[in-house]
Amino acid sequence: MFQKWKKTNSKYKEKIAVILCATLLIGTLFGCSDTSISTSKKTVYSETITVDVFDSLANYQGIQSGWFAKIVKDKFNIELNIIAPNVAGGGDAMYETRAAAGNLGDLIICSGNNNNLYDLVTAGLVMDMSELLENKNIMQYEAAIRNLNDPISDTAIYAIPSEVSSKSCLEPSENSEPTFGPYLRYDLYTAIGSPQMETLEDLLPVLKRMQEAAPISESGNPTYGFSFFKDWDGNLMNAAKQPACFYGYEEYGFSLYRVDGSDYQDILDSDSIYQRILKLYFDANQLGLVDPDSPNQNYTAVYDKCAQGDILFSYWPWLGKSAYNTVENRESGKGFMFVPIDDLQVLSNGCRPMGSTTAIIAIGTNAEDPDRLAAFIDWLYSPEGIYANSSQLISGTAGPEGLTWKMTDNGPALTEFGIQTLSNNDLIVPEEWGGGTWSNGISELNFNGVALIDDAPNGYPYYYTLWDSYRESENTTLDIMWENDMNAETALDYLITHNQLMISPGVTYQAPPESSEITTIRNQCRNIIVDYSWKMVFAKDEATFYSLQEEMQTSARSLGYEQVLAEDMENVKKQSQLHQESILAEQQK
Repeated sequence: MFQKWKKTNSKYKEKIAVILCATLLIGTLFGCSDTSISTSKKTVYSETITVDVFDSLANYQGIQSGWFAKIVKDKFNIELNIIAPNVAGGGDAMYETRAAAGNLGDLIICSGNNNNLYDLVTAGLVMDMSELLENKNIMQYEAAIRNLNDPISDTAIYAIPSEVSSKSCLEPSENSEPTFGPYLRYDLYTAIGSPQMETLEDLLPVLKRMQEAAPISESGNPTYGFSFFKDWDGNLMNAAKQPACFYGYEEYGFSLYRVDGSDYQDILDSDSIYQRILKLYFDANQLGLVDPDSPNQNYTAVYDKCAQGDILFSYWPWLGKSAYNTVENRESGKGFMFVPIDDLQVLSNGCRPMGSTTAIIAIGTNAEDPDRLAAFIDWLYSPEGIYANSSQLISGTAGPEGLTWKMTDNGPALTEFGIQTLSNNDLIVPEEWGGGTWSNGISELNFNGVALIDDAPNGYPYYYTLWDSYRESENTTLDIMWENDMNAETALDYLITHNQLMISPGVTYQAPPESSEITTIRNQCRNIIVDYSWKMVFAKDEATFYSLQEEMQTSARSLGYEQVLAEDMENVKKQSQLHQESILAEQQK
């Protein structure tokens, strides 16, 4: 297996010299930046401050703990108090209440889409960071920063985009796994004979047979095909949007559009892929495949159920695989793996030279010690900060150098402790690194400043799963079985080989601010759409399902839904045009 990887990785190795040259050039241009990776140094800040982080992307609320907290405390004498609407519930209400009080948070991490940044600025909730960031390492990303802020101000810096990349906008930003895809408990899938699936609907009989093969998990709980949560619902039911990504569709307001520009859909249309997936989930519930706790649980609860073996399907590798695929399980031949469906065209997000507006970071107007917060943000975009802040089990970095990984003559490699964390999330961290369990110390910010597919100054990607040393060790029973069955190194490799990957160019279209009237209508309509979507999934019978669908369509349209949709469609087609122009520009290079 490794020999095959080395062959496919040879082109990457040939690029290292060029990458290193580029890195040295950046170091020359920005002489103040520290491109070395080091353990955290003692802080120069004498006073400890607690920083309220309003984080609409976080899945944890409270004081950051463990090893990441210690690094931040040692470097900045900061304690991070995370305020998470996803966890507290009533996300919009919490935002509006805090915004009305004029203090959203000291640090703000949220979406920059749908004019959110414009609203933050006009409401006076974020400060201009331009002077605070002068001569800092982060200004090597000035083009991306200006691209985000220029529609609002020619000079001010109110926020910084996430996922900034040095790579082409047509290059997948993922590592060895796509962001989205059908991931099944592969041991149970193969146990029932690995049945072929032609369309999404073929999932249901497959999951039912898997459930019948293992009705009770190793934790003693009933198994289910699907388990949902409400945390990330927005304009629509998030769980119903995810399988649309299996077919190249992305969300824009009340539309779902295929990123190649071939299709634009109204989510209320009875024939839309959104309504198709709601019907899929209804049918699944009728078969007993949907976790009945779904309406009343959060992301963490679903993650825990995946870890316990209670759930058989995941539409993200970073949920099912991260939770369940410990080394011990993989050695036993158990785990979530990508399973193909014949008609897939999986959405892949291209790298973003101008960064992503899906997540942005800003400093609140009333923040204590803005200079220190600017230094913290700058650190998040530095190599040391990226390694520490973006650590995850499957789809992130390895963690801090010296604890979970080290540099060797053959490149970066996991330490023995780092290897153990892959099979034991509850591994105790040494006291000098903060103590507690490894999983409890992982950063709860859920924010990546730089794309992890990018290369660190050492010439290797931030994603540890792309390191040569890791690929050598990826030879468990489960890995070998899947690779032999699929004749592929990775899920991404499989999709590329079978022409089933649809890349959304990594360019961002910034729509003009929408009127307060449109915003009001949107908020009213999305409440109806989300509420009825959940009701439809759990409808008692098919007649009730379609009756609820008609009520949803009628109620939303009576509020002015079509007016909002018209603006969404206009903007999404402009974005699609920008995508096509970027493709042409890349092809002409």
